[in-house]
Amino acid sequence: MFLRATTALTLTALAVPAFAEGEVNLYSYRQPELLAPLTDAFTEATGIAVNVAHLDDGMVERLKAEGSRSPADLVFTVDISRLFAVVDAGLTQSVESETLSENVPAQYHDPDGHWWGLTTRARIVYASKERVDPAEVTSYEDLADPKWQGRICTRSGTHPYNVALVSAVLHHHGEEATKAWLEGVKANLARKPQGNDRAQVKAIWAGECDISLGNTYYMGKMLEDEEQKEWADSVNVLFPTFEEGGTHVNISGVAMTANAPNRDNALKMMEFLSSPEAQEIYAEANYEYPIAPGSEAIDLVKGWGSFEADETNLMTLAELRGQALRLIEEVDFDG
Repeated sequence: MFLRATTALTLTALAVPAFAEGEVNLYSYRQPELLAPLTDAFTEATGIAVNVAHLDDGMVERLKAEGSRSPADLVFTVDISRLFAVVDAGLTQSVESETLSENVPAQYHDPDGHWWGLTTRARIVYASKERVDPAEVTSYEDLADPKWQGRICTRSGTHPYNVALVSAVLHHHGEEATKAWLEGVKANLARKPQGNDRAQVKAIWAGECDISLGNTYYMGKMLEDEEQKEWADSVNVLFPTFEEGGTHVNISGVAMTANAPNRDNALKMMEFLSSPEAQEIYAEANYEYPIAPGSEAIDLVKGWGSFEADETNLMTLAELRGQALRLIEEVDFDG
């Protein structure tokens, strides 16, 4: 359903509501309450109302079913693989904008303009404060070193966050080395991959493992929670890099649908979302990193440490996703 303020507008699968002028319609995998600071600021600045349809999954299928009658103007989601899936299905259109190009660095948008990144999160290592010297964790390649045998926890290797990381390993090292790396990391696991990123930090706190892979913003989420704060306080946030690159990051991003009924308003919203001010609003709400020149993360996030992001264009990684997933399954990483 679309949500605007506290009013829900019910839609059937193919029905197109009679929206008044001055609106823009957004499909998102993120809950409306996480987007509210952004959508409220946009409406206040422009007078354009924002209708948000939160989807748990199936965005590609829904857009395909609605076809040219879809009310959606924009899709907003996290993870390059999810953005790429919408683009690859032919459900978006290219957007050219001087404002977008100025606000979004080249590695964070599609060279053809079909998607634009807004904020980033790093895929880092959470490490026990008691059992791991931060100097021990320097590179992603190092995670396959036998010194970590029985000490690593992670969620499923086939989760999009880990598939994106493996795609980055593929980009930097090629197939043979990536397969060997996956086998090495698997040999170092303390337990079968399971749970989400926060569950791995809990396992470190409980002494089940010493390090885990996770996204940076989960540290902020855990610190918000009275129970999970104890888990968060038990670990350091460490920023490994590729041996010939930087720290792997992923994005939240936006794309305009192929049949956007409110294209002008959609473009205005995209440009607003890309602004340093809007990126900082969204980054603060989600403990992420804004990417516009001159923008800054909040002090809590900056306090986790500084890093140099890998400069590989994320579309390159998205195109390697299938190959990465095949290798993950080939080594039976989750087995």
